[in-house]
Amino acid sequence: MTAVALVSSATVWTAAPAYAVASAAAVEPISVRSWPIRSFRIGSSQMRFGPLEFVGGLEMASAAGDFGALSAFRFLDPGGRFVGVADTGFWFFGQLERDADGRPSGLADFTMQQMVGPQGQVTADKGRTDAEGLAVRDGVATATFERAHRVSEYKLDPGGMKSQIRDLGYVIPPRELRNNRGLETIAYAPKDGPLAGARVVVSEKSLDRNGDIFAAIIEGPGKGVFTVVRRGEFDITDGAFLPDGDLLLLERSYAISRGVGMRLRRIPAGDIRKGAVADGEILLEAGMTYQIDNMEGLDVWRRADGALMVSLISDDNHSILQRNLYLEFILQED
Repeated sequence: MTAVALVSSATVWTAAPAYAVASAAAVEPISVRSWPIRSFRIGSSQMRFGPLEFVGGLEMASAAGDFGALSAFRFLDPGGRFVGVADTGFWFFGQLERDADGRPSGLADFTMQQMVGPQGQVTADKGRTDAEGLAVRDGVATATFERAHRVSEYKLDPGGMKSQIRDLGYVIPPRELRNNRGLETIAYAPKDGPLAGARVVVSEKSLDRNGDIFAAIIEGPGKGVFTVVRRGEFDITDGAFLPDGDLLLLERSYAISRGVGMRLRRIPAGDIRKGAVADGEILLEAGMTYQIDNMEGLDVWRRADGALMVSLISDDNHSILQRNLYLEFILQED
């Protein structure tokens, strides 16, 4: 692992200087219909699932053809305004609305805009615009892409997202990233933790010779490759750091015989280091008897009353057999 950790990645697109491209794609306002989800377990009034307490959720749909394929998102205000990426090559922005009890009730001010390349061009090439992960800090959005594997920084601008400021090295050797199983997750570690705010990437299902999942700390003094133990048939679809430095991972499985499954796993902060093989406690596992779909996006945030919140979204793959869902939980800290 030590030798691997020293290899820097090569980017697929040439990095664009911040001043080189001013063009942006058109912003498309989209009307989204929402239906509330009151119970996580279908036909049950159960609200507590291990350390997680279900708050509420939404099923979402739109007549707009571009709506869907939601892969990752981050709140810009706790539980309110958000930004996200769709794996069809779109940015999306919006506002989560709430009812009198604070539960999710709908989406407002929802917009989508196509991503543009280094020269400001819009491309419909799925291989170049398959955005899967997103991290946001200090006005900069960092997105990960699989197929054409890369990590790119963008200036955050809901009124017109332009081409990338620069591409970053992702430390994992490019030859180890599998087609359509590449960089699925990017998250900022806490600034006051051992990683000092570094960005961490985790692949979906790029496996080493032991069958473990490639991941990396891509900056800072702890920079280097580590792996995450793959448990069963679950692949990693997103992640977010908890305040104590643990990494919460969202995982997904699919089989014709049992349908789709989702899982949340908590990786201890001490396991996230160069050369480590990380594993952690499973906090939640759910299958087709629950209100889930192809769960792909996760964020962690603090509610005004101090509760630690976990929010999830699904990617419908633009299929009439799948749904766009938003789910919200309290993660008990006792």
